Amino acid sequence: MKYKSQKIAYYFFALALLLLVLQIVYGFIMGFARVGYDGLHEFIPFNTARAVHTNLLVVWLLTGFMGAAYYIIPEEAEKELVSVKLAYVQLISLALVGVTAIVGYHFNYWEGRKFLEIPRPLDYLVVVNVLLFLGLILATLFKGKKRTTTAMVLTMGLVFAALLYLPGMIWFDNQTIDSFFRWWVVHLWVEGVWELILGGILAFLLIKLTGVDREVIEKWLYVIIGLTFISGIIGTGHHYYFIGTGKIWIILGGIFSALEPFAFLAMVFFTIGMYRKGEKKHPNKIALFWTVGTAVVSFLGAGMLGLAHTLPAVNRYTHGTLVTAMHGHLAFWGAYAMIVFAFISYVMPNLTGRKLYESRNGKLAFWLSNIGMFGMTAAFGVAGVAQVYLERKMGLEFGDVQKDIQVHFYVLIACATMFLTGVTYFIIEFLKYGKPNDEAIVEDNTVE
Repeated sequence: MKYKSQKIAYYFFALALLLLVLQIVYGFIMGFARVGYDGLHEFIPFNTARAVHTNLLVVWLLTGFMGAAYYIIPEEAEKELVSVKLAYVQLISLALVGVTAIVGYHFNYWEGRKFLEIPRPLDYLVVVNVLLFLGLILATLFKGKKRTTTAMVLTMGLVFAALLYLPGMIWFDNQTIDSFFRWWVVHLWVEGVWELILGGILAFLLIKLTGVDREVIEKWLYVIIGLTFISGIIGTGHHYYFIGTGKIWIILGGIFSALEPFAFLAMVFFTIGMYRKGEKKHPNKIALFWTVGTAVVSFLGAGMLGLAHTLPAVNRYTHGTLVTAMHGHLAFWGAYAMIVFAFISYVMPNLTGRKLYESRNGKLAFWLSNIGMFGMTAAFGVAGVAQVYLERKMGLEFGDVQKDIQVHFYVLIACATMFLTGVTYFIIEFLKYGKPNDEAIVEDNTVE
């Protein structure tokens, strides 16, 4: 840590981890409901649990991205955050909006649009909160001494993420048009501008952890950005399968979605290549594990598993089945959750001065969470393929098929337990470091 204002990142990370635990809890509620143990149905019906689970995913990841930005921008701009007090106000208001939304879901006060169920009045509070966040980031960046490519890409991703939230706030009575604009938000977030945020954070970590020249890493960043925009924007069309849009969108969406793995493959080569080029090794091996793991798992989950069912001929049968859940879980984990974990692993020694690099808990957190997630992905995949065949090829009733594939959810729960154990070890490590302190401020600990 070089600047006192970077301490604010810790509290964003603490909130993000709390929301992650809540997300996992609601995931277990759904998992047990799928195998017949639905004792909480009167209080938390399946549809409510699902809405909370998916929306918490979005909120905790955005909270983690905000924390990363509050750490990265002051360091890259060589300027203290313009107002730490306003950053705390933004954090508290973000938490209050999240809590209010979760409570509202339990009273059936929601929009009913997947990933965007937040009640309409809260939408406006989210906009105010994000504008405050962007104002602090942009003011710090443009008042600072430097404007690096890494900082600009990260900031661009954050600004575009905010702008792309707006189409989801437009109300349409027509279901087709409403779904069309909803996908502008969801797809262009996770397969567009969030990848810019991922690229910016990944570049920062590699600069710090490998000692490779900044110019080399940032040139690769341009390649990733180009591939992301070329494939991600037009690839939105692969979501338009059953909403009545023109056939051309199905064709273009399928073709360009098939190109998306190349962006993640470039990221794998980029990350591993930079790691091998590093002449000096950073002592924080746990952060390196998570950083390299991000590139590899995102390629497998977002890239290859996305390609496995995004082509129109396949998507015709898999759309809206558990095959989507297979892809979604590993994609979000690899591309976005792991980069937040990587960043937390890197910054905690800097914020606290406690160099707990080589810890048993840290290694257990990495391996148990990843093995558990791969197990969950396999369970979703087998259940999804069975669902597609029984329901959409053989024509069996939806309810009957769900009973037939119930056994796979026992495997899912077992793997989710392993995943939760890994996350628990990570949180134990987070707590062990303690709170940030001014004594931890150093000139720089980048590998040179």
